[in-house]
Amino acid sequence: MSDITSSLPLAGIRVLDLSRVLAGPMCGMVLGDFGAEVIKVEHPGRGDDTRDWGLRLGKTETAYFNSMNRNKRSITLDLQKPEAVQIVLDLARQCDVVIQNFKFGGAEKMGLGYEQIKAVRPDIIYCSITGYDRGGPEAARPGYDLVVQGEAGLMAINGEA
Repeated sequence: MSDITSSLPLAGIRVLDLSRVLAGPMCGMVLGDFGAEVIKVEHPGRGDDTRDWGLRLGKTETAYFNSMNRNKRSITLDLQKPEAVQIVLDLARQCDVVIQNFKFGGAEKMGLGYEQIKAVRPDIIYCSITGYDRGGPEAARPGYDLVVQGEAGLMAINGEA
């Protein structure tokens, strides 16, 4: 750890970032900016969806991806496979924070919900990012930016493209 990194407020904090696209990666980015060690888990082969968004900076990176995922180390795991889930649980045991933004119930279905992570790391800070209240009638809906803009009326005031 460099002198600059070790003097940041979150130096020594380890974060496991299971998220993708925007809200989760931005959360991990900010924690990394403040000195946390962030480990990002991506799908093998395709990686995070944002590796294909916007200005391409190489075969597997874009300006958007690099911005949202700076200060992170990446590993690839297929979370549909039990051995990959076990690796995540082993990593979570060594982390202070877990970030996920899976669809409603997705983390639990894979064996990576709060209770499963808490079983291996009782003092974990578990950040589950959703678009809607997990206990409300919209809980299962994805919280995509365009959907929220439409519901909030922002699209109507932005004008035409």
